[in-house]
Amino acid sequence: MNTMQIDLLNPKAGKLLQDLVDLKLIAIRKSDNDGFMDIVNKIRDKAKGNAPSLDEITKEVKIVRTLRHPRK
Repeated sequence: MNTMQIDLLNPKAGKLLQDLVDLKLIAIRKSDNDGFMDIVNKIRDKAKGNAPSLDEITKEVKIVRTLRHPRK
């Protein structure tokens, strides 16, 4: 059995899929959870309150630029 995620671009495709279900060729299950969004939300929660200041960002950018483009 192969599992696929399909984005329906045309409402007629939904009817075609339902016809395949009626013929017992496929089964359609609704996915309650979105693993990607779970991960995104965990990262956002972890980063909440720990955002770097503009000065910290500027220092880091200068360090990286210096490493990438050293003066001759």
